[in-house]
Amino acid sequence: MIEFATTNMCSISGRIPTMTAPISIVTLGVEDVARSRRFYEEGMGWPVSSDSGEEIVFLNLPGTVLALYSYDDLAEETGLPMTRGLGFGGITLAQNFRTKEEVDHVMETARSAGALILTPPVDRHWGGYSGYFADLDGYPWEIAWGPDFSYNEDGTLSMS
Repeated sequence: MIEFATTNMCSISGRIPTMTAPISIVTLGVEDVARSRRFYEEGMGWPVSSDSGEEIVFLNLPGTVLALYSYDDLAEETGLPMTRGLGFGGITLAQNFRTKEEVDHVMETARSAGALILTPPVDRHWGGYSGYFADLDGYPWEIAWGPDFSYNEDGTLSMS
């Protein structure tokens, strides 16, 4: 356990902790963990970690892990009230690809897996090409290509 001194310095490293660490896990609260696992693993072809179980599923993606966890349990853990509803929730998840054709392919894969296409891929005012789909629990995913995007060797997006 890391303890913080009264001067806000970390007693282990002597440094002030910051939020510069990469986002390592994004957790989605889902209605049915098994159903969501099938969507992402079988429908989208995403690799599932062997650390997954019936209550939580970890999907290994380059640079991050997407976790699937019961909506009710996640709400309880956060201490926030459950406010399920329709409409835009203020967040989208995004995957960026190297070509427009890859965007089209991923959108079709999502549709075939049972996703709802919110907006088909189109040329955007910012110069890119993207579309949106909602997964089985309604989370909006943007699938995008951008003319100025660059990528690391492992396929992760590089923003300078």
